Amino acid sequence: QGVATGDVEMAQRRRGRLRDPLRSLAASAQGPARGKGRLSLVVALGAALVVGFVALSWMAGGGDEDFVDVNIDEESQKTLRVATWNIAAINNNPFEYWITYKDDKRYDQIMDEVQKFVTSPGDKDIPIGDVLTEERIKQLQEKMKTTDWEGVDNAIQMFNDVYKSRRVISEFLADPMIGKKRLVSMPDRVTNTVQIDGKLGYRPTVINCFPGSLDTLDLWWDAWMEYMFVGSSIGKPAWKLLVPINPAKYPDFTNEEAAINKPLQTIILAVFDSVLVHMMSNIASNSIWQPIRKSICENLNLKKVPHTLEILKNTYIDNDIIFIQEASASFVALAKESIGGTFAVLAPEKLNMERDQNSLILLRKETFALDTVQEFTDDFDGEFNERSKPFSTGDIFAIVVKDFWNRQYALASFHGDTNGLATVPMVTALHNILKRMNRPSLIFGLDANTYEKGSKKKQDMLEFVRTFSEMGMVSCWGDNTNPRNYTTFNARTYLQPQLNKASSFEEREMKGDRNPKDFILFYNDHFKPSGTVKDNTGKGDYTEDMVFPTITFPSDHALLSTTLTHVTS
Repeated sequence: QGVATGDVEMAQRRRGRLRDPLRSLAASAQGPARGKGRLSLVVALGAALVVGFVALSWMAGGGDEDFVDVNIDEESQKTLRVATWNIAAINNNPFEYWITYKDDKRYDQIMDEVQKFVTSPGDKDIPIGDVLTEERIKQLQEKMKTTDWEGVDNAIQMFNDVYKSRRVISEFLADPMIGKKRLVSMPDRVTNTVQIDGKLGYRPTVINCFPGSLDTLDLWWDAWMEYMFVGSSIGKPAWKLLVPINPAKYPDFTNEEAAINKPLQTIILAVFDSVLVHMMSNIASNSIWQPIRKSICENLNLKKVPHTLEILKNTYIDNDIIFIQEASASFVALAKESIGGTFAVLAPEKLNMERDQNSLILLRKETFALDTVQEFTDDFDGEFNERSKPFSTGDIFAIVVKDFWNRQYALASFHGDTNGLATVPMVTALHNILKRMNRPSLIFGLDANTYEKGSKKKQDMLEFVRTFSEMGMVSCWGDNTNPRNYTTFNARTYLQPQLNKASSFEEREMKGDRNPKDFILFYNDHFKPSGTVKDNTGKGDYTEDMVFPTITFPSDHALLSTTLTHVTS
């Protein structure tokens, strides 16, 4: 269940300490009885009766499972401090989404220049053949022939016939068919940032954290060819990581292109990366844009997990429960080191190591009896047939656990799909499971991925509220069902492959993802919420109209926190 042996032993020792006052009382009763006459004997007998009564009550109430912590104030027995946070953020591209970068205004200037370059390139909109020159194409052809691919010569011929004369911006980056065919996004996904057997490698490109120099096209080309066809940094050439594009899934990808699948992907990826280097060298000095990229990478990529844990440690260390979504395996390990003294870091028995995105539950060791934890994540499999199952391994994590007042809880952490269409089925499934379990006290932290304005393809927030309300549930917002109570605000820049989704600085709100996506749910006859706040600063505050992540807040989801008061004992 992800509970360390030491955590269970701590819980058992804690329970042992709660019995110590009874032992002390018995000892004090026995001591004076040895030599102080009749009065001492009466006092001792009275004390013994008290001890006996308490012991009988203890056994009648469940023995080892039922006790009262006399050292905890009454108010803390009635309330729980709960938070939920999807800690995922930008992917490997530090420039893909607008961020708030208060420390360096040059970031906004660079992104503004990128937008102008893409929308009005002028005489910088040169032919592809001027960037990926004939000499480079010849070198690429020779290297591709050392692989096991078929159709290399045909792919080169298609480049010369179809792409070589195209303009780099208006007829390549801005061409929607490049995106529909996945000619850039597919090879980029598998080669951008790669970790193999502990070795981390970056394809030489503007849109990742490649640490080498991109000052000139020549420097970029040498590094790019080494990565793709030697792969010293990852122990194998990156061309071996490419996967074929499936025409059945992407019907715009023709049979002719499918016959030269991987060679064509490689050529188009080389075009894309070379165009980005060409663009950046024209809009900003290398001494400006590369250090800014490095700073973003350090804060939002390389140091993302330490920054996330720093927020939890500094601002939310007094919580009883913290639900986490989209956590990596490295987060689990580092969390146990950083805050493991306060929290038990619980993970599903079946972790998703391929996507490396998992839902977790952090339990305060002073509140919960960790030896009572039981996982019931697998129960969700029984609610769906295999073909209709709306979740993947790691998306949902569910447990039952008792606190030190013998109250039983069902706790669940869930990350929904991008469009939120899995959320209602999953909440319904959880409700049905809990009905069979006699409805223990539910607390459910989730990234529901709901939208202010839903559609057939996107889950509407108010429709979601109506659904869980019919089940007797309420959210941490109580009666406030305002669909403009946003917990995300991000927007794509022009420095990423899907330009049809790009937003200018002024268009961020209109075209960006600003929606009410995150919730803490529970049954309305179990808890009452108070003091609910959202946080996009890491300090317990929320700044409206600010895109995030920021340099100091590494997630694109706000953190929600609330205090839940028990309605029934």
